[in-house]
Amino acid sequence: MKKSIIIFSVILYAIVVPFLEINATHVFNPDWTPHVRIHEVWQLITNSSLGILCFWLVWVKNETKISAVISLVVTGSFLLAYLLQDLYGGSMKYLDGSEKTLFGINIGIIGFGIAFVLLLVTITRNKKAQQ
Repeated sequence: MKKSIIIFSVILYAIVVPFLEINATHVFNPDWTPHVRIHEVWQLITNSSLGILCFWLVWVKNETKISAVISLVVTGSFLLAYLLQDLYGGSMKYLDGSEKTLFGINIGIIGFGIAFVLLLVTITRNKKAQQ
């Protein structure tokens, strides 16, 4: 179960997010400055690289604890950025005012929220099992 939760999380941030963001709404958005785009591509490469590391840790080294913590940091960082968006003028809405939602909730919050909670449970169970 631990491996499945980690793999679910990694697929979200290392594969799904780049798939959703390498297009005209993000990386190739003509309204974004080149400086903003380089930060976006950097973030995508960093998160995908961390995802590759987590896959390797889980499937080659059979190391779920470190992989879960790395994935918790990636998903939790998104959730924190979302919570702090008013402080820096951020938004999950596109320039046209639209937003990808499910049941009125942003899909990033749903996906990363579920992943974050499952990862926390996984890490907490690891701690309890070791005691």
